[in-house]
Parts: sequence; C-alpha cells; structure tokens
Amino acid sequence: MNDYILPLQLVALFAVIYFFMIRPSQNKLKKEKEFETSLKVGDKIITKSGFHGKVTEIAETTVVIETMSGKLKIEKSAISNEMSAILNKKA
Repeated sequence: MNDYILPLQLVALFAVIYFFMIRPSQNKLKKEKEFETSLKVGDKIITKSGFHGKVTEIAETTVVIETMSGKLKIEKSAISNEMSAILNKKA
C-alpha cells in the first residue's frame, strides 16, 4: 500500500499544476491568437501600452492604427484583447 502513495502524489501534483497553471495559459494564448486573426479595419482598439486608436490597415503581423496624434504602425501582439473587447462593448 505504501508503495503507491508517492507515485499517486506525483500524479496528483502534476494534475494540479496542469489544471491551474498550464491549461489556463494555453487558453489565454489561444484567445489572443483568435483575437489577432479576427481584427478588421475599423475596429477600435487599445494597445498594451495604453494607446487608443482605430485600425486603418492590416498586414500579416502588423497593424496601422489611427490615433488623435496621427498614425502608428504596431505589432498585432501589442494589442490588448481584454481592453479592446471592453471598448467595443461600450460602443
């Protein structure tokens, strides 16, 4: 009976680590990728650094946004999907 306790504890530890650390991280990355591919011209966005703008051009990995002070070319990964979703729900 005691021979099975350590392997069961290791399996339980791995399961806890997987469900509380690895899986949520994978889900977040998946949602970010889906958000990046769903961007379209005219979307209002907020960058991770806090810039507010409207998408005017989309390339493979970059986006041009129009802000109050002009146009900026940024990486798609620099767009905050959580904040942009909140911004688009208000509109």
